[in-house]
Amino acid sequence: MHQPAQNARDGEPGPGNARVSVIPLRILVPLIVACALFMENLDATVISTALPAIAHDLHQSPIQLKLALTSYLMTLAIFIPASGWVADRFGTRIVFRLAILIFAFGSALCGFANSIGALVAARALQGVGGAMMVPVGRLVILRTIPRSEFVGALAWLTMPALMGPVLGPPVGGFITTYFHWRWIFWINLPIAVVGMVLATLFIPNVLGETIQKFDFVGFALS
Repeated sequence: MHQPAQNARDGEPGPGNARVSVIPLRILVPLIVACALFMENLDATVISTALPAIAHDLHQSPIQLKLALTSYLMTLAIFIPASGWVADRFGTRIVFRLAILIFAFGSALCGFANSIGALVAARALQGVGGAMMVPVGRLVILRTIPRSEFVGALAWLTMPALMGPVLGPPVGGFITTYFHWRWIFWINLPIAVVGMVLATLFIPNVLGETIQKFDFVGFALS
């Protein structure tokens, strides 16, 4: 159970590191996680400047489309507490890839939405994926990077992730102005594909040392 994490710390290919990278894993793994966090943080704000165009296309008022913002944040907050247990139970790599897949699928549905209900539901699905991406991504860093290199790994992780919320509004405005608002969601798809491939190759599937029963009462109260 501990072997994958040890392999990752030694920089050797383990079950989740099927191939050796020219970039040290202490840098590559944080960058993989950072790309996912960038995608998640970007989507939290990218829709704000596109709301008038979306509202016009869906024949709704921009105020009604605020539901697309709140549904994303609501499911994000609801499912974050459960993500740690899920990662312990099924492994960090499996859950991280699943989170990217759910987020990408939600992004695709957002781009194809033709009604406010479909957009709100797709944004909620995005939030489920984002809720697993953020904490599980940080858990990947914690379990694969040695403590002596932890500060440097956090630097590689933090910089791209912090850029997402800042770049979201201008990116959303640019895409809406020169392309179509649907592309603010579809732009996530190639990033997600690259993230899933890199996660498969270089992130070990580390399980929790002890797996407790899921605390449904605590989850409901949170």
